[in-house]
Amino acid sequence: MNKPTYVINGFLDSGKTSFFRYTLTQPYFKTKGRTLLIRCEDGEEDYDEKMLGDVRTDLVTIEEEAEFTTQRLSALDKEYNPERILIEYNGMWDFRNMKLPPEWNLEQQISMIDASSFQMYFTNMKSLLAEQIRNSELIMFNRCEEGMDLASYKRNVKAINQKAEIIFEDENGEVNVTLDEDLPFDVSADPIELNGFGFGMFYLDALDNLERYEGKNIHFRGMVLKPKQFPKNRFVPGRMAMTCCAQDMQFLGFVTDYKGAYKLKDKEWVEVTARVGRGYVEEYHGEGPVLTAINVEKCEAPGQPVIDFSNPDEN
Repeated sequence: MNKPTYVINGFLDSGKTSFFRYTLTQPYFKTKGRTLLIRCEDGEEDYDEKMLGDVRTDLVTIEEEAEFTTQRLSALDKEYNPERILIEYNGMWDFRNMKLPPEWNLEQQISMIDASSFQMYFTNMKSLLAEQIRNSELIMFNRCEEGMDLASYKRNVKAINQKAEIIFEDENGEVNVTLDEDLPFDVSADPIELNGFGFGMFYLDALDNLERYEGKNIHFRGMVLKPKQFPKNRFVPGRMAMTCCAQDMQFLGFVTDYKGAYKLKDKEWVEVTARVGRGYVEEYHGEGPVLTAINVEKCEAPGQPVIDFSNPDEN
């Protein structure tokens, strides 16, 4: 029997307990059977014993990372026989070390981030933070305040995890970010000129806000990628991007239709002028940005071929 398991991670006092406490009391979560709640650190917030009893939840605290083993978790499974499991994972523990019993099926991973301390953690504990958010489906920034560079925060997180839903909240609820003026290029230009950093920002924003660019023309320099399964009139121009460190890079590129694509070679550099559209692409697992090339010319590689999201001045 597979038991649905929900993991929430984040540094101390990032709002993990508040999130689970709210979730446990919601009507959609009030199902049959018992819930096992595993907490891996004590923060300022706590759980009310009566509330836990009302929602049929057993709370267990594991204080040491060395004790968070599949053997210990399997023993808890036998002791409490839960229908579902919630885990508040300690943000200072290496998330790569987390192993679940085979009968526990990870349904969702959520990361909570205190916006007021994000920059400090991102600067000083980037690798640890990256492991928290790399595979999270939902990343929630709370305690957002006026004056914070939320667009930059979103950019930094998207560079590590492109598929995650990112939510910003202040004391009044959800906050919208990434306005036209937040972007490092002129959205009204024709074509929109994208340097290296600009292409990276365009890539991240177009995945979330394609309607901002549909029907517009863009101009950028990119490296050619030609997947074997692509037809002869399609290729992917893009750039390598450094998300967390030099050992953690990925290729950012868009499917592009071009009648001369068959003449291009893998890893050569081209200047591309293209129109942005929308289409179904198997590699996207759904609809996403599809470019139609207007002009493609071979060119030299840029002086800084890898996008560094921490360096907005890169060309």
